[in-house]
Amino acid sequence: MDEIKTINIEKCFPQLLEIPDAPKKLYARGTLPNTDAIFLTVVGSRKYTSYGKDVCEKIISELSISNLSTSDVSRLGIVIISGLALGIDAIAHRAALKSGLKTIAIPGSGLNSSVLYPASNHGLANKIVSAGGALLSEFEPDFRATPYSFPQRNRIMAGMSRGILVIEAGERSGTLITARLATEYNRDVFVVPGSIFSPQSRGSHQLLKLGAIPVTCGADILEHWGLTPDDNNNNNDNKRKAILRECSDEEKQIFELLHEPTTKEELMQKLDMPTHNVNITLSVMEIKGLIVETHGEMRINV
Repeated sequence: MDEIKTINIEKCFPQLLEIPDAPKKLYARGTLPNTDAIFLTVVGSRKYTSYGKDVCEKIISELSISNLSTSDVSRLGIVIISGLALGIDAIAHRAALKSGLKTIAIPGSGLNSSVLYPASNHGLANKIVSAGGALLSEFEPDFRATPYSFPQRNRIMAGMSRGILVIEAGERSGTLITARLATEYNRDVFVVPGSIFSPQSRGSHQLLKLGAIPVTCGADILEHWGLTPDDNNNNNDNKRKAILRECSDEEKQIFELLHEPTTKEELMQKLDMPTHNVNITLSVMEIKGLIVETHGEMRINV
């Protein structure tokens, strides 16, 4: 891994100096982004659901530079900030890497390999640095994480960003601390609505009741910030319509039922088709790449 260096906060992250409790020092490992980049902090539950994972990956993929108009490319795209923790944090970092976005991890520990927390995400930290991202911390390089160091680092994650995106948050979670700080620092708070039956979404729904900005796709964030998505979304819609025109009647029925992820058993119950016909049709659609099965549910893949 790259060596640890002390950085000039005023030069590299001047937005941090806007907050009342700005850090006096920051250590960094890796490559710092251009200050013209737009920083989005992504936070959520360690005990995430499959829904939380899917929406995190979907929204971040929709923030890639390929979804910005030519006039916005000069802004160098969006940089994803998160805390390297297990759960949504790690998913956000990986989704950013997969989508070609730069990402910055801010752990609740120092940056030396011997103390970097959590130890299970050392490999992810190395990938972030290798891909041109960075690790940041205000703690001394040999500082070991403590219960108080996580809320303390949350203010940096909120202060660095133009806004934060809450994927899933329970009623009492560190995610809500970050959201509260973002509000105090006059940053945007974006929230993905969740299931009313999910404990992991209770905190998210509290934030929405308090006036957070609901988002269901990356375009919601881009439009709020005045970054106009190009015609990719329209192109995707046209592509899907063209594919549907070529589908059999059985395939079209299945597409209509997959407006949300559905188990194979539920499809069997809803379709007026013999079971063996359903299985054959699903297999053909998977081979064509039209649908995919994840976490026991079928979903559209085009």
